[in-house]
Amino acid sequence: HLLGPGKPLRLAFDSGKPHSMILWGPPGVGKTTLARLTANAFACEFIALSAVFSGVKDIRAAMERAEQNLAMGKHTILFVDEIHRFNKSQQDALLPYAESGLVTLIGATTENPSFEVNSALLSRAQVYVLKSLTDEELKQLLARAQTSVLPHLLFDEAAINTLVGYADGDARRLLNLLEQTNTASSAAQTNRITAEFIQNALTLNARRFDKGGDNFYDQISALHKSVRGSNPDAALYWLCRMLDGGADAKYLSRRIVRMAWEDIGLADPRAIQIANDAANTYERLGSPEGELALGQAVIYLAIAAKSNAGYNAFNQAMAFVKQDKSREVPVHLRNAPTKLMKELGYGHAYRYAHDEPHAYAAGETYLPDDMPEPGWYAPVPRGMEAKIGDKLTWLRDLDKKAREE
Repeated sequence: HLLGPGKPLRLAFDSGKPHSMILWGPPGVGKTTLARLTANAFACEFIALSAVFSGVKDIRAAMERAEQNLAMGKHTILFVDEIHRFNKSQQDALLPYAESGLVTLIGATTENPSFEVNSALLSRAQVYVLKSLTDEELKQLLARAQTSVLPHLLFDEAAINTLVGYADGDARRLLNLLEQTNTASSAAQTNRITAEFIQNALTLNARRFDKGGDNFYDQISALHKSVRGSNPDAALYWLCRMLDGGADAKYLSRRIVRMAWEDIGLADPRAIQIANDAANTYERLGSPEGELALGQAVIYLAIAAKSNAGYNAFNQAMAFVKQDKSREVPVHLRNAPTKLMKELGYGHAYRYAHDEPHAYAAGETYLPDDMPEPGWYAPVPRGMEAKIGDKLTWLRDLDKKAREE
């Protein structure tokens, strides 16, 4: 999608002139390799910095080398790995050199550059998104590795699928697994590699999971949207993906409670109770036993009647209050614990709802005197809220009749 004929990077290479770029993608998809190939393609000096270990001093040293290269008629490509780890001042230090053309900057990041890279630096670089390798691409890589350095190993199809599955789109991880397999096969004095051999011989890490980055938030977003979309299988899939990847189950339990309030609300109040009970169960049992409660909770939330009426009403009310003036509490709603307050009329003419027909003071107002009825809460015609809507309509009719009398 980047290097094929007519694709963005191919066109850039065909132009004959390198340009600054940010390569954004998950680990092990070739960001560093692509940067080195770019330097080779344009016959440039390649200087690599790691934002984890480098600072402004290292940037200046790299620029001095770039000036020396320029004096010898050679352009420099400065590659900054994990560029999102640079703070603002460090990123700012790169700006004048990238802007002057002394170096062509190539940054690599696993994080969304929109949030992690300074806008000034971002405006001077083209962002290219790299994708995880597909299973077929990983099998192609495995075949190349076998032909070039592991011709003595015989992999069966199940073994290949096992390795590809645990690589999880990460070419670097696949190569590491192959290296471990080679070492284990030598120790076991065998050249036949089966899925069982791999399972027994290798330390297989969990799936790729970035607990603080985009992958984390993408997956929690997918879980939330699957619940909202009433798809219990998808909701379970994303929950289990996150649990398998090492997500904090307590964090997931808090998000599940939030989903119940945001997307189901009063359409099915049992969902809120089940979400809270699941969170409490996990708190008591821990992993892995307590994870079953979280799984059952997301199933119930997914199949429950949905309503965001309460969520919308709260947001609208909060937004109104933040921008509105400070309105006085109506006198008839004020508390009157002292004689002076009673003499001032506090609480006068207040109607005690329990003494009224249907325990409802028809026609009474409870908002500030100069504030019209906002109508924030609009129940949906689903689940329990359908009945709530019917009741509110009936109460509004009582108000209308009382005010007409």
